Amino acid sequence: MADKPSRALVIFGDGIAPLLLPSHGSLHSFASQAACGFLALRVSPPSEAEGERIVRDLAQLLDSYDFYVSEDNAEAIADSNCPTLSERFMGLKAAMVTSCPSIKSFARKLGFSILQESELIKPDSSTATLHSVSNYSDIVSKLLHHLGFSGKDILEKYDFDLLFLHIMTHEKPANEKENLVNGLNDLVGGVMEKAHPGSIIGSRLHLSIVLSYGYVSECEKDCFLHSSSPLIDSNSDLSLLHPCQSYTIKGGHRLHDIRHHHPMLMAQWQEGVTRRDKVKAFSFEEFKENGANLAMLSDHFLHEIAFKLWKAPKYGA
Repeated sequence: MADKPSRALVIFGDGIAPLLLPSHGSLHSFASQAACGFLALRVSPPSEAEGERIVRDLAQLLDSYDFYVSEDNAEAIADSNCPTLSERFMGLKAAMVTSCPSIKSFARKLGFSILQESELIKPDSSTATLHSVSNYSDIVSKLLHHLGFSGKDILEKYDFDLLFLHIMTHEKPANEKENLVNGLNDLVGGVMEKAHPGSIIGSRLHLSIVLSYGYVSECEKDCFLHSSSPLIDSNSDLSLLHPCQSYTIKGGHRLHDIRHHHPMLMAQWQEGVTRRDKVKAFSFEEFKENGANLAMLSDHFLHEIAFKLWKAPKYGA
């Protein structure tokens, strides 16, 4: 645990996990320095539209899934009495960067301020997007400045405790997806260059990178979180002796709609705070074999971040 509250940068890449290549060295290097694991998701409803899936996955990551499913759609939840982040987490100040209109609406109702991509790239342009950038140095500086990191200094007055960067590949052509992943790789490399081990920023910045598989069809059932014995599956008596996984539990109750395959990949790093495991690359296989965190329910992610910011008590063990 740090001796001062951290400030958090969360980068969520929706649909980016299957696009990673060995050439994305900064992402793999980050994973090799981080504590890695999985975030389990719920099973998708039948015939769910991709736009709905994008909001639903984010709702889980922001611990707002229960509010989401209690309404018919994202617009309905926007008008519900969902408590804001500030109300839930001791005045937490948070901002979201996204190009998705439905995510913007959803995030505002949760208490996020919305930053436009163009504000980070070209203040005089309303059409600039992250995948069109060739140099990420300025973006990194602006992101960190919003969190109170200026050069090598830590500012006492700053805009946000948490900055959430939402990146998605939905409806983008193959070349833009490639540019987007390459850009994410460069962005992570730029952040790590400024928050290198031994730096003041590195000891106060809690950096999380979460990558999902995006849409997964019913026929795709690899990337399983755990192995299950056919004998146990077919024998009800033996199944009673088989303990349920902790990522299937919320509020002391077992959830029966957990998707046990294709979880989100999560890597977290803060100098002197997070554990360093034996992971060498940002991949499902490496995380499962060598990750320190195994799997937790995606709903618990935001609470864990708030804890690092001294905005919430420790959740769980």
